[in-house]
Amino acid sequence: MTKPRISIVIPVYNEQGILHAAIVDLRERLKSFGWSYEVILAENGSRDHTVEIGEELSRKYNDPATGQIRIMSLGEPNYGKAMKQGILLARGELVICEEIDLCDADFHRRAIDILETGEADLVIGSKLADGSEDDRPMVRHVASQAYSTMLKVLLGFRGTDTHGLKAFRRVALLDTVRACLVDKDVFASEFVIRADRGGVKIREIPVRVIEKRPPSINLFKRVPNVLKNVAKLTYAIRIRG
Repeated sequence: MTKPRISIVIPVYNEQGILHAAIVDLRERLKSFGWSYEVILAENGSRDHTVEIGEELSRKYNDPATGQIRIMSLGEPNYGKAMKQGILLARGELVICEEIDLCDADFHRRAIDILETGEADLVIGSKLADGSEDDRPMVRHVASQAYSTMLKVLLGFRGTDTHGLKAFRRVALLDTVRACLVDKDVFASEFVIRADRGGVKIREIPVRVIEKRPPSINLFKRVPNVLKNVAKLTYAIRIRG
């Protein structure tokens, strides 16, 4: 089977309400780019009809030349582990890590252009960089700022956002992905921080974030787990290296 040039990895969890429409819309917006691509739906522990909808999309769109949809099912609610497995399954030379409630084709185009020039091996779409627009509720924006500040203090993070959209050259970052030890909510942070510490060429670009639906997990319920996983991340990077 012909390998796609670009792989788009999207973790999904209980997304039956928007999954079909989001993927159909994404495919429509990618048409004008003329890319050979695949979308990998990294399902993790959904209790609704997300898996069935993903499988239906996979059957319907099965041609790499026009955009293939693939689904993997992790069987447990674990965003970071699903993202990591999706990246490892990706076959494209270039990989984009997306969110189902964003599917920002404009970021895709800008990021791929940067990767193709060789200006960077990792592009991060930051919702906190100068020029970005964060249209989420203020409490979520403040939480993102606080989280990034914590990473700067604890781990010397030099950017503005680790949980933004990402695009990267797969060969350049595959060892970094494999080296990541922590999953759940902080896999993305470990990935970016390890890449930075490893000398990977990184560029941040501003993006606009619009909340299309409420978060699947309540923000305040996530805080204890995030703090626990940040402690694990600090140990993994500062102690284990």
